[in-house]
Amino acid sequence: MAPRDSVEPLPPPPPQCWAWPGKIVAMGGLAGFWVLPLLTYGYLCWSQGLEEERPLRAQAGEKPEEGSTGTSQPHLVFILADDQGFRDVGYHGSEIKTPTLDKLAAEGVKLENYYVQPICTPSRSQFITGKYQIHTGLQHSIIRPTQPNCLPLDNATLPQKLKEVGYSTHMVGKWHLGFYRKECMPTRRGFDTFFGSLLGSGDYYTHYKCDSPGMCGYDLYENDNAAWDYDNGIYSTQMYTQRVQQILASHDPRKPIFLYVAYQAVHSPLQAPGRYFEHYRSIININRRRYAAMLSCLDEAIQNVTLALKRYGFYNNSIIIYSSDNGGQPTAGGSNWPLRGSKGTYWEGGIRAVGFVHSPLLKNKGTVCKELVHITDWYPTLISLAEGQIDEDIQLDGYDIWETISEGLRSPRVDILHNIDPIYTKAKNGSWAAGYGIWNTAIQSAIRVQHWKLLTGNPGYSDWVPPQSFSNLGPNRWHNERITLSTGKSIWLFNITADPYERVDLSARYPGIVKKLLRRLSQFNKTAVPVRYPPKDPRSNPRLNGGVWGPWFKEENKKKKTNKTKAEKKQKKSKTRTRKQLTVHSSTKCHQVLPLAKCKTF
Repeated sequence: MAPRDSVEPLPPPPPQCWAWPGKIVAMGGLAGFWVLPLLTYGYLCWSQGLEEERPLRAQAGEKPEEGSTGTSQPHLVFILADDQGFRDVGYHGSEIKTPTLDKLAAEGVKLENYYVQPICTPSRSQFITGKYQIHTGLQHSIIRPTQPNCLPLDNATLPQKLKEVGYSTHMVGKWHLGFYRKECMPTRRGFDTFFGSLLGSGDYYTHYKCDSPGMCGYDLYENDNAAWDYDNGIYSTQMYTQRVQQILASHDPRKPIFLYVAYQAVHSPLQAPGRYFEHYRSIININRRRYAAMLSCLDEAIQNVTLALKRYGFYNNSIIIYSSDNGGQPTAGGSNWPLRGSKGTYWEGGIRAVGFVHSPLLKNKGTVCKELVHITDWYPTLISLAEGQIDEDIQLDGYDIWETISEGLRSPRVDILHNIDPIYTKAKNGSWAAGYGIWNTAIQSAIRVQHWKLLTGNPGYSDWVPPQSFSNLGPNRWHNERITLSTGKSIWLFNITADPYERVDLSARYPGIVKKLLRRLSQFNKTAVPVRYPPKDPRSNPRLNGGVWGPWFKEENKKKKTNKTKAEKKQKKSKTRTRKQLTVHSSTKCHQVLPLAKCKTF
């Protein structure tokens, strides 16, 4: 899709897709310490246990593995991990064993310049709409369980577009895009079926979540109802995998299917079945050990999903996309080494993600792509692969990058707006003066244009956390490489191509580049919609909803109708019709006539 605004051209980078193994140019002596793990091949134990498939909980009989030829539209499977760190995959040198991910990635295309958002809701909203946060009003934080907020209803979602061209659409796992009214639920946003959680986190076994004292409830749904029948202590990673297997077992592979599998793992709380700890007894750090067990369970789950695709005849005409939703959280066992920062920050450790594409339909398999790719790109890419259409009047921020991935062509993307958050202005020393009168650097924002990345405001926790930090009971800051931000600092510039670990701030050396990127931020900001971040609503308490987290919002216009006076009832029909029209336009259904982000009645 075309960008909303043009940008002044910077020197073009060289083509960066090549066949594995690749080479990395080290930057100085320190870089040599970690280059070798990054070049490590994945674990070669895929064949061990590949034949030992776990029983599939499917009612239908087996279908032949030789996939169907009844549809030219590929089966689309998007698997989203939660809080997986950049280092936490075997082929990035991790001590955590991920043979399934390693094999799928090695046989597909590894995305090594792939970006998401630093926290849950923003990444999910951008995947499902193809739009930056500033264009949906979700540019600040996440959607809280008690907030009357959700993904704006005037945005056509990816499953809705796929349904238009005949796809069966199913979601399994974590939603986290709001649920305060029924129209916000997954089944109202394009999914034929939904099985999973509505909130951002919860217990992996009981599926309960406490947002605050006295605000606790059950959070497991099947379509639009609480799935009480599944309150039997099954670990969510395994439970979600079983549901995926059931969906595949009951679907005709001659008809296209879209599966969005958003696992809860490896988000806190850190919980895993006991047998997955066996290989990690040597890890002293308890959080890291639990995290490793969770990731091993997730790896096995993805193996079982892949085997189900083969067993039921989908695999040969399928495209599997794997992605993390944001960087890892070191205090919860995740590692982003050698990248700087963590989940919740705009340093590379918060936004550069593990990602790959695996498919028999790829033209160039076994390659590494270092072209720029962003999570918004999946929306137009998958719609195009599905032979769907995108309305010309819809302004997307994503690009169709299938030829970039499959054939190794240059990416159409040259920039990424990581975000502009006008509410988060915690950089005390930020100012218009520091932004050359172009931009208020107190505002938290980040942008990438070709080689260059600019950050303003307070980007967040900025340490580098090497593996040895996990050698004791908790990440030890004594082992971390800490940077004390100088007084008055509110703007940073990095050449990410040459310095992917953000060690050398170039903002003072290249003020001209800084100004260009500040102007680009300003251009993006002109297209932003108002922020949607309403205060919490006490009516959201699960105690008022049968002990379940779920829709609570009631349309107020119904109450208004009951309060009509007798005089109003006697008015002429023509005036009544006019008044009803006005009532509709002023009700909480403001999305019918106004952008949702401007709706004042949450």
